[in-house]
Amino acid sequence: MVPAGLSLILLQSYFWVPTYEEQSRGNAGRLEEFINASIGDASILNPILSADSASSEIENLIFEGLIDRDENLRFRGRVAESWTVSEEAYFFINTTRPVPGSGDEDVEALMAHLHALRNRPESLPETLRNVFGNIREISLVPARSETLRRQVPPAAGRDAVDRTIRVAAPPQVKLILRDVDPNLFTHLSEVLGSDYFSSFQPRRHVSVSDPIAETEFDRLAEELLPAVEHNPVIEFRLRPGVRFHDGREVTARDVRFTYEAIMDPKNLSPRVADYEPVKDIQIIDPHTVRIVYKRLHSPAVGTWAMGLLPEHLLNEERLRQEALRAGKDPAAFSMRQSEFSRRPVGSGPFVFREWKSDQYIILDRFADYWEGAPNYKRYIYRILPDLLTQEMEFYAGTIDSYGVQPYQVARLKQDSRFQNFSGTSYAYAYIGYNLRRPPFDDPRVRRALSMAIDVDRIIDFVLYQQGERTTGPFLKQTESYNHAIAPVPFDPEAALTLLAEAGWHRNADGRLEKGGQKLQFTLITNSGNDIRKSILAIAQDAWKQIGIEVRTDLVEWSVFIKERINKLDFDAVVLGWSMGIDPDLYQIWHSSQTGPHQLNFAGYRNPEADDLIIRIRQEYDFGRKVALCHRLHAIIAEDQPYTFLYVGKWTAVLDRRIVIREADPEGRDRFRPIQATRTGNYMFTFNQWTKLAEVPQFDK
Repeated sequence: MVPAGLSLILLQSYFWVPTYEEQSRGNAGRLEEFINASIGDASILNPILSADSASSEIENLIFEGLIDRDENLRFRGRVAESWTVSEEAYFFINTTRPVPGSGDEDVEALMAHLHALRNRPESLPETLRNVFGNIREISLVPARSETLRRQVPPAAGRDAVDRTIRVAAPPQVKLILRDVDPNLFTHLSEVLGSDYFSSFQPRRHVSVSDPIAETEFDRLAEELLPAVEHNPVIEFRLRPGVRFHDGREVTARDVRFTYEAIMDPKNLSPRVADYEPVKDIQIIDPHTVRIVYKRLHSPAVGTWAMGLLPEHLLNEERLRQEALRAGKDPAAFSMRQSEFSRRPVGSGPFVFREWKSDQYIILDRFADYWEGAPNYKRYIYRILPDLLTQEMEFYAGTIDSYGVQPYQVARLKQDSRFQNFSGTSYAYAYIGYNLRRPPFDDPRVRRALSMAIDVDRIIDFVLYQQGERTTGPFLKQTESYNHAIAPVPFDPEAALTLLAEAGWHRNADGRLEKGGQKLQFTLITNSGNDIRKSILAIAQDAWKQIGIEVRTDLVEWSVFIKERINKLDFDAVVLGWSMGIDPDLYQIWHSSQTGPHQLNFAGYRNPEADDLIIRIRQEYDFGRKVALCHRLHAIIAEDQPYTFLYVGKWTAVLDRRIVIREADPEGRDRFRPIQATRTGNYMFTFNQWTKLAEVPQFDK
């Protein structure tokens, strides 16, 4: 319930706000600024560290990546003006297998055979002709010897200490490919022998100073001397003259620094999983960077949409000096503690000006932005936790955009003062469980909790039918989503049966107990989101009906993220994921990503799911990737680490006086209406938006 005094204050604030027309006539500057409203503040303005939508929204204006996607979802250059994708592939020469057709086992015979196939492919079947046509160069890497120090698990009765490892690697064949070929070695087996690669024995070329377990020795040898190796390569060519907001040019050094900052364990970046497959980053010249991967990684190009960090402001020496000024230990000081995250410097279209916590963030347009300065001079991000206040201020014209609520959609769509955009969200809502804690470690309990909730009721009465059921972790609009998976049915009686199987039975008071312990927990979400607050109440009531005692809590957004989610301090949580197009679920669902500040905060672990996630990342064939995604969807839906709720439908509303301004061939201004891309991104052309005093007449 809202206290009467607070209601009076809100109404008073509303009635004394000047109208949009009054603001436009009295303050021309209001036409030059875009004001957005949010229920929650950003948490940290550093793209390699943040994991919340509020921070991301601001970072996308301040920082620029090497690439992004255009209105048709094709990659386009940003800081990078062009790029190429190729592959370096390697395999060790297996001297235990003779070269086909010659019977020889020496290196020269093998190399001659490969060159002959590449130079005279006409005798080969079409598939192999394509394989050898894709090979640009064949060369030999000489045999090498090296000595390493490595701590490995001990053999029985031995202590875990560093071992001296001697490697005598045989010669290796290096193939430079024009395009990545995931099936290269399968096809090469057709000309070298079906077991040529599988029969290579790396342990013959490795020795260890102290005995270790046989299985560990085999694993170590295969790690040091893999029989075959795929090394996809991306070479980016940067645009000359792209500058950070302080005037320093963006170079290949900043690309490499951003990668190194992500991988630095002190920074606790949630992005590590995207960049761990990188083997090496080579600076060719100030505007060329070459990125070599250690294995197949199909999402590779898309990861370089990450906003680039300025090395000159965040390098080790600058952080050391900042730590000393703050009286902190430089050895323990990381980018997370740096003031940069409160006063960021990027190379995007807007420059950071001011951040007043829980009130506003102000950005100014960057006059030297490489693509041309935005039309708006200023972008203001206001934190207004109360949705009624947001609506009132939108009608009054003191904000230009806010999160339209489902119950407002029909009314706002009919208002002739506004233009509206709508579509199915690239996101889904869920109740996530902390699988580290009982009773959520039992899949029967999780499924029972899902069966007790009437999700259709949420869609009808909370979303006003602005949503639809979802069953798993992929975007419903993509082919990765498995439509054969049926939603968990609403069936409280079946839920009680499952709970009984798990040992939970009702006591005399109707409460579920097991071994004298009540089934009780706390369900939390962030404050300021009325939809999640309603889901909290519906879930609490549904679970109460079957004898579960559930407490609920609303937590301010930044505290919710920093103290509860990042620190894994929760039982169950109502949240949502905003998803990208690529079906890479590694960060959210792989078992290696369950630590603090990582995104698998539910603690989900399933070996088959892990294997599928890796295979999806390494699969370049679209059809095979879709099949793997469908299987992964089925496994996660069966395990129910989340109660998958719904995919929402979104509506955005803007004043009709906000339009796109561009120059005609003679340099004169012309205006056209804002149009959403086919994916529903109505802000794709935001840098070209402008606000006029009157609605213009558009050319037909």
